[in-house]
Amino acid sequence: MELVNQVLALLAYLFVLTAGLAALGVIVLYIVDRTQTKHAIRRNYPVVGRFRYFFEELGEFFRQYFFAMDREEMPFNRAERSWVYRAAKGIDNTVAFGSTRDLGRAGTPVFVNDPWPALDPDSVAPEVVTIGAELCRHPYSTDRILHVSGMSFGAISKPAIRALSKGARMAGCWLNTGEGGLSPYHLEGGADIVFQIGTARYGVRNPDGTLDEEKLQQIAAHEQVRMFEIKLSQGAKPGKGGMLPGAKVTEEIAAVRGIPVGQESLSPNRHPDVANAGELLDFIDRVRELTGKPVGFKAVIGSADWLRELFAEVRSRGGMAGPDFITVDSGDGGTGAAPMPLMDCVGLTVRESLPLVIDALVEAGMRDRVKVIASGKMIIPSAVASAFCMGADFVVTARGFMFSLGCIQAMKCNLNTCPTGITTHDKHLQRGLVPADKAERVARYQRQMEKEVAMIAHSCGAAEPRHLRRHHCRIVQANGTTVPINELYPYAGSNRA
Repeated sequence: MELVNQVLALLAYLFVLTAGLAALGVIVLYIVDRTQTKHAIRRNYPVVGRFRYFFEELGEFFRQYFFAMDREEMPFNRAERSWVYRAAKGIDNTVAFGSTRDLGRAGTPVFVNDPWPALDPDSVAPEVVTIGAELCRHPYSTDRILHVSGMSFGAISKPAIRALSKGARMAGCWLNTGEGGLSPYHLEGGADIVFQIGTARYGVRNPDGTLDEEKLQQIAAHEQVRMFEIKLSQGAKPGKGGMLPGAKVTEEIAAVRGIPVGQESLSPNRHPDVANAGELLDFIDRVRELTGKPVGFKAVIGSADWLRELFAEVRSRGGMAGPDFITVDSGDGGTGAAPMPLMDCVGLTVRESLPLVIDALVEAGMRDRVKVIASGKMIIPSAVASAFCMGADFVVTARGFMFSLGCIQAMKCNLNTCPTGITTHDKHLQRGLVPADKAERVARYQRQMEKEVAMIAHSCGAAEPRHLRRHHCRIVQANGTTVPINELYPYAGSNRA
């Protein structure tokens, strides 16, 4: 009994002590809030005003899980994310009782089904497409239609790169390095690699930021490295260079990129030595001559006028110059953290820009030689299929594969606190991402996406996705009616019209 009384007395003491400390803490916070001058809410409502910031922080998570409807969230809603999760896990992706999508919402794609689809559509394999057949010593061929878009080592974690590399090899698609250089983890899985040359030339740079030709040739010597992509701009921040916080610049990342350890890494908003069409062609030809492999560029399109100038310069050089491919990125944002005005308001979306690029190539007589890769918010089959209707040869996605890795859209990509281990270098958080398991999910997502895009194509009477044309897709207008893409973008000579 004596022991019980002692325990109760100790608990009472601890309670009083805790209450006293809590009261003292409230008094201190009251004084701090009342005397500070930066925050009006806290000054007028000491202590309780702090709850505003707490609830504001939690608000996005409560909206995601409790309040937002399946089709309401941005940039990707729950229905879209759930499709990716089910595809990546190999779970049945059928739904019952009708569509939950607002089919009368402006911008919604509607595909025109054919009354006489093939009886055995699954027997038609995707066509093999060759990039760089005319100008390269080592052209690249693939029959895959969906590939992994650029995500840099540094921006995403080592386990994420490992999972993407192995998963891409299992699916037979390529993996774009992003602008952060080629790490051992990109090569480790055995996937085909597209090496991206960003404006800072990470991985192939001299100390002053110019191109190191010897390093470039060393990269090209890897058989897995199939193509080189010169990044002019990206959807998250057209007209602004990339930024990697110093906390993410580990010794390993610094070695891969060729930059100082622990220092914030900023890339220029454009290639310093590429300021016009002629200089871009010179740079493309220089990289292709040094590597012998296909070279293209990635850009957000604001106008097709500069492309016409570029293609006119190609013709003035006899036609045997210029890019082997063009990656058209969408102006509605991407995986990178960026200023809101750029992410929200600069650059055309891929829906509008892709037909402009296709038609400019046709107009210049270069469409057969120059392949077109579409990029931007295409994580579900309908979005990918609409890109093929507009003329794409390939589609790439970054965020779709991030969701396949387990991304929950926590919106913490730039804070090194990603809860799923994808965009953080915190070892504790990375532990949750097991590359062997996630690689399976990456491969399943890629395969299911290709399967269901082909299903849409077959419903339209097309043998495979690259046979889709603009008349196969209609876009819902503000008044609820639909208009065929070939009426919105009617260029008569297009091989996709």
